[in-house]
Formats: sequence, structure tokens, C-alpha cells
Amino acid sequence: MNLQKAQLEVDNWIREHGVRYFNELTNMAQLTEEVGEVARIIARRYGEQSEKESDKEKDLGEELADVIFVVLCLANQTGVDLQEAFDKKLALKTKRDHDRHQNNKKLK
Repeated sequence: MNLQKAQLEVDNWIREHGVRYFNELTNMAQLTEEVGEVARIIARRYGEQSEKESDKEKDLGEELADVIFVVLCLANQTGVDLQEAFDKKLALKTKRDHDRHQNNKKLK
């Protein structure tokens, strides 16, 4: 699924099931909350913190999908074409960072 299609699917879901979008500030707070949940899983499962029994059932994929959903909502609300923005950003990073990363001794 491309990002334009994902944005459309989220918009259709909001209209069918969600009544309306939460306002942008609410969605920004939700995004922060969802990123925090991802950070908690990563810190405990892959980092140095011990994982609590209650955290072992958390699904990283589900939490990452929550982040994507809220990002798609914010893009829809603010008129951002994420496919266009992503393609532009990837081209920029490719041009800017290819040699930089290839020549980084820390990455070898």
C-alpha cells in the first residue's frame, strides 16, 4: 500500500467509524503518547532496562502501527501529501547521505 492510499484509507475510516478527526493538538498529544509506548517497549526489550511482566505482552508492531495511524491523521488534517513528502525526503537523504554514511568508519 502506498502512502496516498494509506491516507485515503484512514480518512475513510475516520468518516465511517470515527465521526471526525480529533483536532491537531489532540492528535499531536496522541502521537507523543504512542511514540512513548514504542520507546517503552524498545527500552525494555532491546535496551538495558528490565522488562516488566506486564510489558512482555505488548506488541511492538501494533504500537508502531498506532504511530503510523496518527501520523496519517495529522497529514490528512493539514493537507500534507505524505507520498510526495516521503519521496522528496528519500531523494534528499540519498543525495546528501550516501557518501557520508559510506565513509563513516563507525559504521564499518
